Amino acid sequence: MRIARFTTGEDPLYGVVTGELDENGQPGEDAVVVALAGDPLYVGVKLLEQEHRLADVRLLAPVLPRSKVVGIGRNYAAHAAEMGNDVPEEPLMFLKPNTSVVGPGDPVFYPPQTSELHYEGELAVVIGRICRDVPAEQATDVIHGYTIANDVTARDLQRRDGQFTRAKGFDSFCPLGPWIETDLDPHDFAEGRAVQTYLNGELVQDGSTSDLIFDVPALVAHVSSVMTLLPGDVILTGTPEGVGPMQVGDEVEVSIAGLGSLTNKVAQR
Repeated sequence: MRIARFTTGEDPLYGVVTGELDENGQPGEDAVVVALAGDPLYVGVKLLEQEHRLADVRLLAPVLPRSKVVGIGRNYAAHAAEMGNDVPEEPLMFLKPNTSVVGPGDPVFYPPQTSELHYEGELAVVIGRICRDVPAEQATDVIHGYTIANDVTARDLQRRDGQFTRAKGFDSFCPLGPWIETDLDPHDFAEGRAVQTYLNGELVQDGSTSDLIFDVPALVAHVSSVMTLLPGDVILTGTPEGVGPMQVGDEVEVSIAGLGSLTNKVAQR
């Protein structure tokens, strides 16, 4: 099931997106979104007799984290190597504020404090209920679903600060979308799904979730051993190799097989 958050020009709604994805991860012309009676994280999936063509609505970030976005750094060996770092012995965690979240088609703002803004396409895990100290083998019990993220990073600030908060925390630095896919489990990603990023139509990242150093269950277990996770919290699972700079006017598309694609343009802040 694909859970989306959308607007027709009025108050945002949640809905279920129907229709098959094409080879580019895009829904067909017959795709529709059926409205739901509230946020399914809290009221469950209750369909309304209200249907819209997907082409006639504007998709929003599919989840608004109530508390936090937890990022995982250097979770692909090739990416750690391209950044000149060793592979961590345990998941390398950082936080992005929930105010960094934007949706499909929203601008990523290039702040004046940086001159080296990078894309980082990755798989995101959405938590479905309050949980703490979750064993890896029970991770599926607390996962609501999966979506796509761009962990936008001011690389020069990351080097200068020696930690990640400012470099990854600006408003608009966490695009999420286009929807949450609830019918997958961690084994789908362990077997491998392509994670690809396109910059102005050119393929710049081409990885696979099978190359994750710490898989989804391990990440849920590790993060929840440190902090309580709340419904709507998001875990970013790390980015493959190929990260690089974006400029004002650039368009970045992140695609994950079976999840669709997330596109945003860079704008001057």
